[in-house]
Amino acid sequence: MKPRIEKVLKLVLIGIVGVTAVGFIVMGLWNWLAPAVFGWRAITFWQALGMFLLIKILFGEFRGGPGRHGGWRRRMRDRWEAMTPEEREKLRQEMGGS
Repeated sequence: MKPRIEKVLKLVLIGIVGVTAVGFIVMGLWNWLAPAVFGWRAITFWQALGMFLLIKILFGEFRGGPGRHGGWRRRMRDRWEAMTPEEREKLRQEMGGS
């Protein structure tokens, strides 16, 4: 149980670092380009995160479209289908599944 909690905490930490990085990247790019090119005001970190979220909602999906990761999923399905029942059970045990 403890390794699973550690894994979740690591993923949460990576997520927080990733969101923070995206916010600073969007803010930096905006504050570098928009005032010079269009004469618009600079934005804050929170405004940059809000703008990124709005853009993702309006123009993109959070997990990608069906074609974006379809090749990976197809390869994994093909591997799964090529496994023997014993190999599948061993993989389930290694991954912590039932």
